[in-house]
Formats: sequence, structure tokens, C-alpha cells
Amino acid sequence: MSGLRTFVSALGLVGFGGFGYWMWSLIVPGEYRRKELLKNLPESCPSTMEERRKQNALVMQVLKDAAETNENLSRGSWPTRK
Repeated sequence: MSGLRTFVSALGLVGFGGFGYWMWSLIVPGEYRRKELLKNLPESCPSTMEERRKQNALVMQVLKDAAETNENLSRGSWPTRK
């Protein structure tokens, strides 16, 4: 009886694994759809990338200023003005 229970458990585990793989294959986009998604990413536009770089530089400057000061910047208005 124990051998049969082990066999049925293993069969159920393989069945659930196969079902999960089948569901994953339905959700994952195909090669054509993946290429379209990559083509339409914001990083593909140079002007958007430059704007993002400027915004990241501003955020990094604020973080650097916050690290150098002892006051609690989260209690004040943001962005802080000197």
C-alpha cells in the first residue's frame, strides 16, 4: 500500500508540475510579441533617456545632500530649497 501511495504522490507532483509549465507557456509572450515590447521600451528613445538621466541625477543629489546633513529631511517639504 505504501508503494502505491508513493506512486500516486509522485504522479500528482509530476501532474502539478506539468500543469504549471503549461500555464507558464500560455502567459509568456511569443518571440514576435517580445520583440515588439523591446522596440517600444522608453529606453529606445534618446530624449526620454536623457530626461531620465537628469531626473536620476537630481534624485542622487538629494540623497547625497540628505546623507551629509543631520536634520530629518522627511519632516520638511520636498524638494528642499537652500
